[in-house]
Amino acid sequence: MIYTVTFNPAIDYIVRLDKFIAGATNRVNYEQVLGGGKGINVSIVLKNLGIDNTALGFMSGFTGQEILRQLHKFGCKSDFIELPNGFSRINVKIKTDEQETEVNGQGPDIPQSAIDELFAKLDKLTSGDTLVLAGSIPQSLPDDIYEKIMSRLENRNINIVVDATKKLLLNVLKYRPFLIKPNNHELAEMFNVCLSNHDDIIFYAKKLQDMGAKNVLVSMGKDGAILVDQNGSTVYSPVPKGKLVNSIGAGDSMVAGFLTGYYETGDFKHAFYMGVATGSASAFSENLATRPEVEALLKTLI
Repeated sequence: MIYTVTFNPAIDYIVRLDKFIAGATNRVNYEQVLGGGKGINVSIVLKNLGIDNTALGFMSGFTGQEILRQLHKFGCKSDFIELPNGFSRINVKIKTDEQETEVNGQGPDIPQSAIDELFAKLDKLTSGDTLVLAGSIPQSLPDDIYEKIMSRLENRNINIVVDATKKLLLNVLKYRPFLIKPNNHELAEMFNVCLSNHDDIIFYAKKLQDMGAKNVLVSMGKDGAILVDQNGSTVYSPVPKGKLVNSIGAGDSMVAGFLTGYYETGDFKHAFYMGVATGSASAFSENLATRPEVEALLKTLI
């Protein structure tokens, strides 16, 4: 079974308008309300691709209930911990032809009792399970929460996927995560370098392997992606042809696609192409990728 954890889920209020003017009244010409968070996005796309999974994390208030409603609408299983106070955050995504602007909420406080309850759920994972830790950590959680989880599950044959930013990611490499997915900008920031070509990206991806990661998947936006796998192989793929519609959830979709490809075939190269196709399918749509969309793009890559 695959489990995802989203510590700080959100309602994404996505609006489009011709032009955004700060300090003025702006009227939208398109709006959408989506329940999200990186782990939740992974869960939805996994289910869209036919892979059962369970979404874990914390939720609160009327926004938390809406997130769960949307998650269940996709057929996903969930076992969230309901917090007694506050409400799950609301993120506003403002899109024009020229730029995207985000205003992200902070989310509710998470007491120690809720953390202990999450640990108890994670203790029930068994050998062969996969756990996806994705996204930011709210201020009410300790900075080392990812490390505490991975230490707790160490030596239990559980594949752990980590999709997080600089410090969160670097600090967990000693626990040998099965997969990490930095983008090229995050990779450069980790080592305080400028990455000018694929060889540079591969070099520093291998450094992350030396530090403990088994498989390193580096997304590069419109420039494609690179995988350095645990068998020593390296593979590059451009992105399929298509029009960028919505970048939200594309990276999460890539993770879900990779896991789907790996679970279905056990082949890292196929998993990689499946990840690229799935990330692109989400980027080319207003919604998260579906199986037919992914398979159509996959044919153009393999």
